[in-house]
Amino acid sequence: MLKTVAVIVVPHFSMFEFGTAFEVFGIDRSGRGTGVPAFDFRVCTPSPGDVLLESGLSMHVGLGLDATEDADLVIMPPYGSDEELPESVLEALRAAEARGAWVMSICSGAFGLARAGLLDGRRCTTHWRSCAELAAKHPAALVDENVLYVQDGNIISSAGTAAGIDACLHLVRVELGARAATAIARDMVVPPHRDGGQAQFIERPIPACGSAPIEALLRWMVGNLDQEHTVEDLAGRVHMSARTFARKFRSETGATPAAWLNSQRVLRAQELLESTDLNIDEVARESGFGHSVLLRHHFAKVLGTSPQSYRRTFRGQLAAVD
Repeated sequence: MLKTVAVIVVPHFSMFEFGTAFEVFGIDRSGRGTGVPAFDFRVCTPSPGDVLLESGLSMHVGLGLDATEDADLVIMPPYGSDEELPESVLEALRAAEARGAWVMSICSGAFGLARAGLLDGRRCTTHWRSCAELAAKHPAALVDENVLYVQDGNIISSAGTAAGIDACLHLVRVELGARAATAIARDMVVPPHRDGGQAQFIERPIPACGSAPIEALLRWMVGNLDQEHTVEDLAGRVHMSARTFARKFRSETGATPAAWLNSQRVLRAQELLESTDLNIDEVARESGFGHSVLLRHHFAKVLGTSPQSYRRTFRGQLAAVD
């Protein structure tokens, strides 16, 4: 049972992400009749004393890394992906994983887990802006940029900032049940579970291509999403055969013309849901899907959520009737 939680902090750690772990595990809610125990919440560091935060403030930490030795959960908050961690921290993470304790990273804390070798061959994530860097520096890690958090065995990694709350509540749900997770979420005034993944937060600009005609075509396609586009028609616009065009398009964009168009239509739908009062049928037409059924299908496929849920997340409840 989850009772003891140790958070490792090192110089330049992020206070907000540290605070998400504290909000879930560091507050005594045991007297509220909700099934949530009082966790033994420990903050530790390689050299006890004042630890500098990334903001320039400092926090006094009185415990050393021996506080992790019997912890049921060891958490690594973000600390700066370009900074080296002391070997003592890496050893503490490895020891926790080896004895079967939960090990969790929040945001760029995943780089610490990766440096300890704990993400090799495991699915993991971090903030979407850092996923490519994590994958490049640690090619054995199976980085998924589209999720809010990942559990692979006894390792949990989460995306940026508030996704740490999602990961912590997930672990509470696994260890203590849905009632306890819901009680903590209600106390924090956050949802006990969020739909979708961090794909919905990622900006995906039109890629720069090696071929000027293809790049110009991409921009034209974005300006004409409400039209039907066959491979033959698109190939004609750049004066290629359909076969040559299809091969060239995939090599430049990594996708077929149909898949690329659908991804751009999803992006256009996101913009409309965020910035207009159009109902879902109107958004489907304006973004080029034509029908709301197709919009919902591709939205779920790409973003893991529904257009209605996306709008609530990014605009709040609107008067428009879907």
